[in-house]
Amino acid sequence: MSDKEVLTGGCLCGGVRYRVTERPMGVVNCHCGQCRRFHGHFGAYITIPREAVVIDAQDTLSWYRSSAKAQRGFCARCGSSLFWKGDGEALLDIAAGSLDQPTGLTTLRHIHVADKADYYAIDDGLERFPQGAPEPP
Repeated sequence: MSDKEVLTGGCLCGGVRYRVTERPMGVVNCHCGQCRRFHGHFGAYITIPREAVVIDAQDTLSWYRSSAKAQRGFCARCGSSLFWKGDGEALLDIAAGSLDQPTGLTTLRHIHVADKADYYAIDDGLERFPQGAPEPP
């Protein structure tokens, strides 16, 4: 897939489909407790400006307020975990596992590793941050 092509994806049942019109830098793995519960393991996400995502939800996209500052989007029909959005933020995180293949993306780093589960190791040599990733300069 070239940098000019868009990424597409959706839920397990097809009730939520989306198109990404801007190429992300790559995938970030989040090991926080909320992501582990939402995904059943750590969350792998791409981050995109909200205006670069077109969602076709057929009335199946639901949002759950998972904290005082954010919501998580999922398909109300099949339960697929799809999105994370921070209140007042211009960015949307999309679950990388919901992307149609091939993506041509690679994993960049791990965040919230201080909260990772005890049943796996992170041994891929990628950057790790105990909390969230640092703000860009």
